[in-house]
Amino acid sequence: MSILITGAAGFFGSHLIPLLLETSDDRLICLDNFNDSYSPERKWANLAPFSDQPRVKIVAGDIRDVQLLRNTFERNQVTQVIHLAAHAGVRRSVDEPMEYTDNNVNGTTAVLEQCRKQPLERVVIASSSTVYGKQATVPFVEDAPLGTPASPYGATKRATELLAQTYHELHGVPAVCIRPFSAIGPRLRPDLGMSIFARTMLAGEPLPLLGDGSVRRDFTHVHDICVGIASALTADNVVGECINLGHDQPWTIRELINLLERELGCQAKIKHLPPNAADLPATCADLTKARRLLNYEPRIDLAQAVREFAVWFRQEGVFAQRSSSSSAPADILPFRAPRTDKTPRRRAA
Repeated sequence: MSILITGAAGFFGSHLIPLLLETSDDRLICLDNFNDSYSPERKWANLAPFSDQPRVKIVAGDIRDVQLLRNTFERNQVTQVIHLAAHAGVRRSVDEPMEYTDNNVNGTTAVLEQCRKQPLERVVIASSSTVYGKQATVPFVEDAPLGTPASPYGATKRATELLAQTYHELHGVPAVCIRPFSAIGPRLRPDLGMSIFARTMLAGEPLPLLGDGSVRRDFTHVHDICVGIASALTADNVVGECINLGHDQPWTIRELINLLERELGCQAKIKHLPPNAADLPATCADLTKARRLLNYEPRIDLAQAVREFAVWFRQEGVFAQRSSSSSAPADILPFRAPRTDKTPRRRAA
């Protein structure tokens, strides 16, 4: 039996794989299209530690490829799905809304269509805290009224949730949606704020701060979120639900910068820019539902998360500073590309 992880080479996937190898006996089918939203080499590097793991199979392909999905499900006896694949990023979605809609909405529909065609134990869909919108009351409660998403990205994630709930009601797909809040930690995407801050600070360049730094975010260590995702695979009474995965202790962006200054040993040269209309003024997860249904409890505080990120950023400086290149000189790539579905692999134990 196998767990299919879409978007497995990304930030969440690279932390989820080792956790599932510890907590599950199933094979892990890791599907990713390795696109150039940021360096594909960096995504391959995320999976490199698992390339020789007999329980891990890496498939290079797109979730919108219906035939590929069908073959992947059927050939690997998929019984559970963790759907992480998506175009991420609030600000970029404002400029490229059609690309986000195609990948996030059409891609999720393709996955759910395949999920309804065979018996599955659980389908975990990654949504986002951006579904709450500016009108939602803080802290965000899953079953309270939602506001209007402030970005096309948030709108596509809300559509993802509605599709999952519709497929559950209409076809019995055992789907549960999780809403991660501002995940941080090692291997953070290069386009996210903390990566940009660290990159500019170490280079001695002006740090681009949107607004006055008073925006509050519910920063959550990626490992805590992955523990919640793994719990959603087996927990009772969660099918059809949307569940927050956060830390419920928001910090301001300015406080985050202060922690980065301490851990990186350098001072930020702030360059104030106008606020972005697509950003929510504050995010904060109400964790009542997650604690009740998933026995979820965040363990890693922001100071430790920033410390781990800073250590990784310094060690992986070449990758950390490569934000979107699709190629890199061979002499700076500390990995070999993992095998794909088209290359021989060892039989699973």
